This record gives sequence, C-alpha cells and structure tokens, in this order.
Amino acid sequence: MLRAGFAREVGLLWHRINIFVTIIYRQSPCPCLPLNTLHWGNIGHGTHSSKPPTIPAPIYRHAAPSGPWPWMDLESDIALETELVPSPRQSVERWKWRGYPQNLFGNWAADRVARSKLVENCSREPREKCRIYYVDVLESGDFKSTSDTDPPIEVDESALSQLWDQLQIEPTGLRLRVLLVDNMKHPVLQMLGTRYNIEPCFFSSSLNWIPSRYQEEVAKKKEDHITVTLLFLRTAPWDKPAAPSQNERVSCGEKATDTQESLRLRSVHSESLAEKYLLQDLLALHMIRSSDPSGSTIISYHPSAQWNRTTAERLKNLVHKVGESVYWQKIFEQSKDPTFFFLAILWYALYAWDESLDHLYTHTNWLETNGLSTNDNNLTTELHTIQAQLLHYASLLEDFRKSVTFVRNTPSPVLESSKFTDQARRDTNKLMRKECDNLLSEIDRLGFQLKNITELARATVNFVDSRRMQDLTIATVRDSAAMKQISYLTMIFLPASFVAGVFGMNVKEITSDSTETIYHYAVTSVVFTVLTAWLVVAFQSHSSLHEPGSGFWQRLAWPFSYVIRHILRLLRSQPGELP
Repeated sequence: MLRAGFAREVGLLWHRINIFVTIIYRQSPCPCLPLNTLHWGNIGHGTHSSKPPTIPAPIYRHAAPSGPWPWMDLESDIALETELVPSPRQSVERWKWRGYPQNLFGNWAADRVARSKLVENCSREPREKCRIYYVDVLESGDFKSTSDTDPPIEVDESALSQLWDQLQIEPTGLRLRVLLVDNMKHPVLQMLGTRYNIEPCFFSSSLNWIPSRYQEEVAKKKEDHITVTLLFLRTAPWDKPAAPSQNERVSCGEKATDTQESLRLRSVHSESLAEKYLLQDLLALHMIRSSDPSGSTIISYHPSAQWNRTTAERLKNLVHKVGESVYWQKIFEQSKDPTFFFLAILWYALYAWDESLDHLYTHTNWLETNGLSTNDNNLTTELHTIQAQLLHYASLLEDFRKSVTFVRNTPSPVLESSKFTDQARRDTNKLMRKECDNLLSEIDRLGFQLKNITELARATVNFVDSRRMQDLTIATVRDSAAMKQISYLTMIFLPASFVAGVFGMNVKEITSDSTETIYHYAVTSVVFTVLTAWLVVAFQSHSSLHEPGSGFWQRLAWPFSYVIRHILRLLRSQPGELP
C-alpha cells in the first residue's frame, strides 16, 4: 500500500515538472539564445555557427535633422519636456568633446541621447578593439600606397587625450582622407562628432540601422556635409548548426515572418561547403566636402563584430582598389571634386546586391524544382517567406536609388570656389550626372531582376497551391461518390423503414386497445414542427424574414412583423387608394 502511494506521488511530481518545462519552452522565443550568448567562432574568417542577430526595425521619422523633434515621443514628452539647460563648458580644451552632442546641438538633451541609443549601441565589449583605418588620396588623385599610409589607430581607452590630439592634426597635400571606424566606442563617437561638427543624426541613424540621406552645414563656396546611410543586401557563409528537434521546428514555424532577419539559402554553398544566407548590411558614410588645404573627409561607420557585417578593414581594402581602376583614375584626374570618391564607394553596395540576387534566384529555382516534384508544405512556407522578404528588398533597393539620386542632385559648394573655373565646373557636373546615371542604370537592372524573382516565387506558390487544391477536389469528388452510394442504399431501405414506423405506431387505427389516434399524432407533429421553425428563424441574427439589427424579442415576433411589413408595402404601392 505504501509502495503504491509513493509511486503515485512520484508520478504526480513528474507530471508537474513536464507541465512547467512545457510552459517555459513555449514562452521562450525561437531561437532561444539571447544576443549576448551567441557564439560566433572565428569572426575574422566569416563563418559562424548561427545566424547574426536580427537588425532593429528602422524608425524613419528620426532619420534626418530636418525633423524638428529628434527622438521625441509625442505621446509622453509633451508633458515631460523641460526647458533645455545649457551644458557647462569644459574647463580644459582637450576634454570639450565629452559634452557632445549637447555642447554643439543644444536640443539633444540627455533623455534624447538615451532614447537614440548613442551610448547603448556603441561597442561596449572590452575584447572588441576600436580601430580607425586611413585611406589618403593625394591632390593629384592618386592613392597613397598602403606602406605610406599611417597604420590604423587602435584606440586605447585609458589614453583618450592622445587620440584627441591626433585627430587635431591637419593633413597636408591631400584631396581626401577616408576614416573607417571599426567597433566604435562612445568616446570615439564624441571625438569625431566634435572634431568635424557632425550632426548627431548621422550616428543615431547608423547605430539604429535607419536609411537616411541629407545635406547640412552648407557654406557657400567653402564646404558642406552630406550623409548617406544605406541598407543593402549581402551574401555571407553560414556553418550549418545542429538540426533542431521536432518541437523546435513547430515553434519556429509558428513565428510571423520578420523581414529584418537574415534569409537562409539552403541550396547555395560556398567553397568551404558552408551554406549561405542573405543579410542586410550597412553602409554609413558622412562626408565633409571642404575647400580647405587639409582637404575633404569621409567618415565610415561599421557595426561591431557581433553583427557580422562589412568591417572597416574590408572596406578600406576595397577603397584602395578603386585607385587601381584605370577608369576611375581618369575620372579623378579630370575632376578635383571629392564627391566622386563618395560615389565610388556606393558601388560596393551594388556589387553586393548583384551577387545576392544571383544566389537568391538560384535558390528560388531550387525551391521551384523541389516544390513541383514533391508535396512538401515546408517548401511552400519558405516560398511565402521569400515573397515577404522580396517586398522588403524592393524598398531597400528604392532607398539605394534615392541615395544615388541625392548625390547627383546635391553638387558640392566647393565647385563655386576659385579652385574651379566655369569650364571645369560644367565638366564636373556633366561627369557627375553621367556616372550617377551609370549607377542608376545598374540599379534599374537589379530592379528588373528582383521583379523577376518575385514573379517566379509567386508563380511557384500559385502553382503548388493550385495543385494542392486539385488534389483536394479529387478527394472531395471521391468522397461525394461514396456518399452517393450510401444515399442509394438509404433510398432502398427508406420505404420499408417508413412502413415499419407506421405499423409500429400505438394508435387506435392500428392497435385496437390504444387510446390515441392518428389525428392527435398529426396535430402534435405539425405544432412542434411549426414551433421549431419559429425558434430557428428567431435565433438567426441575419435573415430576410426580419429587419436588420433587430433584437431577440423583436425577432421572436417575426411572423407578425413580416406580415405587417408586407401589408404596409402593399399599401404604399397603391398611394391613390390611401385615405
């Protein structure tokens, strides 16, 4: 007896543990690992054990400084907004950058800085070293060789004053200097913002993955600032993780499609046999176009290593290779406008788009082939996911087009300076329009390619769905044939059943010692049939027998209201006979 009771208690305890584990599992997201527990392996080699984290959804209203209320919540800040207090001036000149952005932009109070995540989204991992890479372009348009270029600055957070002093050094003999920042720390952000008088919207847009494009700080014949923050599609290898369990497949399948997530391409493999996926990369450029002897400056922000996006070192090598292009070297010789270097960097996004769409087209064809040859629901679900992603990719490509159009329609004020003659100014504008049109034509080609992939995915989904509906129709016809056979059998036995029911009635006409008659049976049956029909119509909220919106008690009197309505309708149809 005691043994049986103990076994019962153990069984109840085990059942409660299973219920608890099930609740915890269902409440956890898929995948279950938070951002800080993801393992990336050797990030420098570009292969990883799991997907990169999902980028945040962009908040477009905070993308440009033209918005008069940067990072303000209209529902709560109107009542809580306090009068801005000027920030105290730094007593030491070399520490004045610590007041950025409020020391230069007074409306960027502490609460807005916190909401824009200028501090939170900066790299805070001690193991991630912040590095600043250089690319220098001489006045002649030639690129400084790698051996002659200064080595990258590895930021030492214990000696920030040395970095500030180094940023104050004005380069000489340069047309352009490109600064590419990896794993940006918050003090570095403050230094760059103070040194180059950068609108905080550039950093907030970059840190929050918000596409933007704008011009600011325009000084006629002297300088201006332009910003382009661009999201584009790029392919990256993915080491396949362990196969998920059946429960994980169900949990992940129930999630809504998130267009900010990377897209797995199971059919495309790299040379190392690692699967590839499509992710949204970031190209964040801020350019100071200046006529000063120190030349112009481009600042490129790069997300921290955990995002697995284009690193500053990678983009630096690509920018250096622009100087090896004979075509672009002739452009740099023909015009001294530094905007051409800015435009050349935008071609990196086009190369990434082109490669990504090629892989996506291959994967869509693979899904089409397997979807037509098999009846796998997972392939159809994946095609629906790709359709949702393609709509989002179309919006990103449109942002790319707008960014190039913005560069074409925003000439540098430096062209109006004495450095450019009228002929040189006309030639530069003509050349800029030509090169921007070349890039726009390539974007148009990508747009057609993206449209073709979208149509292919839609056609495949429609075909698979129609074939599935055809299978269901065949099954329905088969079932209806079986029901027809059952109906035939029922018709054979129905007369016999009716006769048996009649002869089994307990009435005087059939059984002499009975007290009831067929008349009583007929009256009772008719009364209950009418009452049942009455109640069925009364419980129907939508019926032609009563007026729309009628309550239950009004519907309960539907025979009377129905007759009254018809009488009134007849009377209205004969207006001459009314008194």
